[in-house]
Amino acid sequence: MEWDVELDCEGLLCPLPVLKARKRLRSMAPGAVLCVRATDPMAALDLPHFCAETGHAFLGAREDGGTSRYLIRVGGADAALLAR
Repeated sequence: MEWDVELDCEGLLCPLPVLKARKRLRSMAPGAVLCVRATDPMAALDLPHFCAETGHAFLGAREDGGTSRYLIRVGGADAALLAR
């Protein structure tokens, strides 16, 4: 799958990958896809939970060596308000 923006969170521990993703998602248009690269195993739980709580769509994860890639589709206007 293709994405519009890639966010490098390698080496960052919880909660920083979610906080950085939230900040980046705020500036993206609804429907755009963010790829978060992270090495923290907690991101596998934190990012889907964040998406469920804020109205963004968690599209899945893929392992690439010691780094995971998490894909998030930006939700609509309601998601932007919830993410603030």
